Amino acid sequence: MSVETLVPDQTFAAPVLDGRLDRAAAALRENGFVVHVVDSVADARKLVGELVPGDQSVFTTSSETLRLSGIAADLDESGTYTSVRAGAELPENDVQAVLRLGATAEYVVGSVHAVTEDGRVVVASASGSQLGPYAAGARKVIWVVGAQKVVPDLETGLRRVRTYSLPREHQRLQEVGQSSFIGKILIVEREAFPERTTVVLVREEIGF
Repeated sequence: MSVETLVPDQTFAAPVLDGRLDRAAAALRENGFVVHVVDSVADARKLVGELVPGDQSVFTTSSETLRLSGIAADLDESGTYTSVRAGAELPENDVQAVLRLGATAEYVVGSVHAVTEDGRVVVASASGSQLGPYAAGARKVIWVVGAQKVVPDLETGLRRVRTYSLPREHQRLQEVGQSSFIGKILIVEREAFPERTTVVLVREEIGF
């Protein structure tokens, strides 16, 4: 089915109940992630500001969660942080140079498309630019995740990516004359390095 004809599955839009969020948080911890559960988007914004040191390079991935929460603006525009995006001088029309930006940062901050109740994470991307830093490249990873992204299992998580996240992203890009597709999918089952990846679970809905 063409992405142009997809209608977002709104069953994936509502925040889950606290019990499911808490199960996901506990499973993520068992799988080697640092987890914070916060009540609001404002709380998440404040926490991320405290987690990222000002003297370490930070890259913000393209993320509606970061944009809508104000986290992207805090990290890239405030002057408080060593933003890779803000400091980059890229050759005009060099797409590959843009895609490689995240590989240079100590910290990468972004979001994911699904978190399962058994502690696995799913991230989809067209270009894959954020997947390398997420998987291994960055020294520290911070994901901000709205409660509507918690799903029972991996199969449901992949279905959420295709039936909700993709059409929502496609609709957003159509407003600026672009389109979207799934080029690559990263599934993170476990974090090998203690305290490398932090997941900030927000009890509110944010992003898609």
